[in-house]
Amino acid sequence: MSISTTNPVTSVETEIDATIVMKRVAADGVAEIRLSATDGSALPEWAPGAHVDFILGSGLVRQYSLAGDPGDRSHYRFGVLLDPNSRGGSIEVHETLSAGEEIRIRGPRNNFTFRNAETYVFVAGGIGITPLLPMIRSAVANHANWSLWYGGRTRSSMAFLEELLAFGERVNVYPEDERGFIPLKEVIAESGDALVYTCGPEPLLNAVGGAFEAVGKPTRDLHLERFVARDVRDITPTGAFEIELVESELVLTVPEDQSIVEVAREAGVLVFTSCEEGMCGTCETRVVSGTPVHLDSAKAPEQHDEDGTMAICVSRCASGRLVLDL
Repeated sequence: MSISTTNPVTSVETEIDATIVMKRVAADGVAEIRLSATDGSALPEWAPGAHVDFILGSGLVRQYSLAGDPGDRSHYRFGVLLDPNSRGGSIEVHETLSAGEEIRIRGPRNNFTFRNAETYVFVAGGIGITPLLPMIRSAVANHANWSLWYGGRTRSSMAFLEELLAFGERVNVYPEDERGFIPLKEVIAESGDALVYTCGPEPLLNAVGGAFEAVGKPTRDLHLERFVARDVRDITPTGAFEIELVESELVLTVPEDQSIVEVAREAGVLVFTSCEEGMCGTCETRVVSGTPVHLDSAKAPEQHDEDGTMAICVSRCASGRLVLDL
């Protein structure tokens, strides 16, 4: 195990040589994978909502949510959906990785923070159940009140269903071919002061947001994680801007057709990234001054502003100059 990269915002990120200790079919098109450190050491600590980078043999880097027990650092558990329309990462995981092989991983990293509350409502669509599993177990351990609403195309496509059904009436299962869609408006209307955690495909997340708006529930109670970057074409500002990099003692111009990451790298500044699509949070950087326009999907804009950060792979500037801790 060796430390190889430093996240500029939160912590030291670790790259680990891991071994696949189990790979099995968890549902139609879903593989459950468990990894342990190849040298036998304990894996880094993590909290519900965290994800890990898979650094694949092809050079692709993909992020997968941790679905196991944060208290058990002997292995990490994941559920990986085979997506034929993806850019190749899930296909490589399903078709080329097998038990006994080694893979390099990086992280963990958490942009889907699980907050303390007395009551939770969990809404999952398909493989979006994976980050919610450890949240549910944490809610159980903390004696919180909770319910899960879990939708999928068919019952056979819904991963980890058997272990979830062991929780009894708190788990509401909605295979589309049997029951249709989750009645989100009713679920949100009856949620009271509960925090709502949801993960799944974009139509589900949009529907949950629409249900919040329809019933007048404050969006501060909504916490979500996306599979794909949100569409920001209508809010992307045009034009160049300046960045002042405090640690590097540089002032650079970011043209309209380049990102902050690209310009910083051209100037010789070491910047760590993974997806470069605003999804993973690897490039999150402290903002010393200036007004960012947050275009990523790793955090809500309000959360970035509260934390004083931005994702420099996609986000832009509304103030002419950004001063960054780089």
